[in-house]
Amino acid sequence: MNLSDFDFDLPEHLIAQAPASERDGSKMMVVWRETGKREHRVFRELPDILNSEHFLVINNTRVFSARLRACRPGRREEIEILLLRETAPREWLALIKPARKAPAGGELVVCGRTARVLEASESGSRLLRFEYDGDLEQLFEQFGEPPIPPYIHRSKGADLSIDKIRYQTVYARHSGSVAAPTAGLHFTEEVFRRLQDRGIPICEVLLHVGYGTFKPVRCENILEHTMEAEYFELDAVTAGRIRTYKSGGRRLVAVGTTTTRCLEYLATGKEALEHAASGFCNLFIYPGFQFRMLDGLVTNFHLPRSTLFMLASAFAGRDLLADCYQEAIANNYRFYSYGDCMLIL
Repeated sequence: MNLSDFDFDLPEHLIAQAPASERDGSKMMVVWRETGKREHRVFRELPDILNSEHFLVINNTRVFSARLRACRPGRREEIEILLLRETAPREWLALIKPARKAPAGGELVVCGRTARVLEASESGSRLLRFEYDGDLEQLFEQFGEPPIPPYIHRSKGADLSIDKIRYQTVYARHSGSVAAPTAGLHFTEEVFRRLQDRGIPICEVLLHVGYGTFKPVRCENILEHTMEAEYFELDAVTAGRIRTYKSGGRRLVAVGTTTTRCLEYLATGKEALEHAASGFCNLFIYPGFQFRMLDGLVTNFHLPRSTLFMLASAFAGRDLLADCYQEAIANNYRFYSYGDCMLIL
C-alpha cells in the first residue's frame, strides 16, 4: 500500500487559520458507509442525527502550553522548544529549533530558569533538565504558548489568548497532550446536554496526544511506518460501561482518531475491556484494518498522506472517503485542526 494512494490536492485557502465563531457552528458532513449517502449539516445538530441506540466515547486529555521560547545564556536570540513528554522528574524530551544552538552539555534560559541539555540526537530532539524546584506545570502554563500546528500561522508576538481557549476541548481534564484531539473541539456544554436528553451516554478515555500522531510518513510503503507510542488510561468503571453498551447492541461512536486508536488497541487484548488498563498505544490503523469497537466516527478533515487520513480511510473506505473529501473541497469545508468535521456512520 503506497503513500501516494493517500494524496490529494487541497487549496491553501481551505486550511482553517482560526476556530469557527461558535464551537458548535462548524459544518459537518454526515456520511453513511453502506450506501455512500451524505448530508451537509452543522455540528450542533449532532444530537438530532444520533439516537438512544448510540453512545459516544471521548478523549479527556488536556493540551498543556508545550511551546516555549528560550535563548542561550547572555545571548539575544530566540530558540523554540516544543516539549514532548516528561521522562523523569524535571526531565523532558523536547524538539529544539534551531537544534544546533542546543548541543549536549549546553544550557538554555527558559522562562527565566536554566535548562541543561543532557542528551542530543541528530533528529533534533533533546533531553532537557530544568533547574527549578517549583511547579513546572504552572511555570509552563504561565510562560508557554499553546502548541498550535505549524500550518496555523501566527505573526510574531500575536495574541494567543483565543488559541489557549479554543485549542482545548471543553471537557479536557488531564494535562499531557502536545496537540488537541481536534474532533472534540466542536463540542459545547449545550450539545452534551442535548445528547443526554436524547438518552445518548458519554464515556471518557484518556490518551495523551504526542508529536508522533502528526509525524509525517516518510516511506512510500506505508507498512514500513512506525507509530510512536502514546500513553493511555481506562478505568474499570468506564471499561464496564463500554462493555455493557456494546453487548447490549448499542453503537459506539468514537470522537476522534485518538479515541479510536485507544479503543481498538484495547480491543486487541485477550481480556479486552474486562479491567482497568493503562500503558502505551502505538497502533497504526490503515485500510484493511478490522475494527472491533467502532460503529461511528466523528473526525475532522485531515492532511493528505497523514496517518489520520489513513485511519479515516480504513473506517469509511478509501474510495468513499476520497470522494467525500472532493465534495468537501467543492463546498468550501475548512480543513485541519480548526476546520469542519465529518460524522461517519
